[in-house]
Amino acid sequence: MSRRTRFSQAAVAVTVIALAAVGCGKSSTDTGSDSKKSSSGYTGKGIGLAYDIGGKGDQSFNDAAFAGFQKAEAEFKIGGRDIEPQDGESDADKVQRLEQLAKSGYNPVIGVGFVYAPAIKEVAAKYPKITFGIIDDDQDKAANVADLVFHEEQSSYLAGVAAAKATKKNHIGFIGGVDIPLIHKFEAGFDQGAKSVNPKIKIESQYLTQTPQEGGFASPDKGKDAAAGQIEKGADVLYHAAGLSGQGVISQAAAKKVWAIGVDSDQYAQSSLAKYKDWILGSALKNVGGAVYDLTKSVVDGKPLSGVVRGDLKSGGVGFADSNPKYKAMPDVVAAVDKAKQDIIDGKVTVNTNP
Repeated sequence: MSRRTRFSQAAVAVTVIALAAVGCGKSSTDTGSDSKKSSSGYTGKGIGLAYDIGGKGDQSFNDAAFAGFQKAEAEFKIGGRDIEPQDGESDADKVQRLEQLAKSGYNPVIGVGFVYAPAIKEVAAKYPKITFGIIDDDQDKAANVADLVFHEEQSSYLAGVAAAKATKKNHIGFIGGVDIPLIHKFEAGFDQGAKSVNPKIKIESQYLTQTPQEGGFASPDKGKDAAAGQIEKGADVLYHAAGLSGQGVISQAAAKKVWAIGVDSDQYAQSSLAKYKDWILGSALKNVGGAVYDLTKSVVDGKPLSGVVRGDLKSGGVGFADSNPKYKAMPDVVAAVDKAKQDIIDGKVTVNTNP
């Protein structure tokens, strides 16, 4: 039976990555030993996490998942193992990685990203007593699978409102990592939000690649080149939904002294982006860490989540980060974003999912 939950808040923490080759992929951490038994009867070895393209250290999507992983380990006093992807890997590689975690006794086992959908479907069927989670895909309806998805278009709408209020040229830009339906939701929300402020605003739009395998989510150089092109055309606020590639967008925006809007994590607060943070207006948040934490909690409590668990503005599953003091110093921008958020929560605004 599908159950819904409020996603918990998890702050992203970035650590020095010690990588050791293990099977298919690289294991960043392995803190599990013998199976743990909690007061609820939990006997798993801990949480198993398999990263998406770009891996840990992207300061965005994967690092948000890692934050939830760390929080769950610490609070529930369980072990954990997270494994990096390989360049150019196949679905069979992903299957092997998930099987490795399930066979070792990790529970839950979570695939970070829609690319794990075929592998989750195959492996979950082989291990019905293990709870599996997949982030950003809701196709698998198995009883032991939780589909952890989000209303990304809602947080992107807020990003669009912020961009349209902050621009001095009425000219902004969107850079998506890969031309796929998931990222179309980010673009659709951003466009609608911006046009709610100024219907005549000019919006540049670009996708870095057609497929994930071409590096759209893992190539900061591609992001930097795309940002340079949009800035040259006159855009002075750039919003990216491009994973690790977004670091290139942010660095180029800072170099040219125009605003960047981050994604998934609060990118203003990321250590590796510290030298650019003055030019990070805000970030469209997706509480991936909260989803990882909540699924783990449900398993430890003996009441595993399953079915579609969708985060939205009302539940705190998505949002807009306001960490930058420069953002807070723009009361008209803050007020517009706050009003837009409440209008969406109240049902006065329905956000598009297609551009």
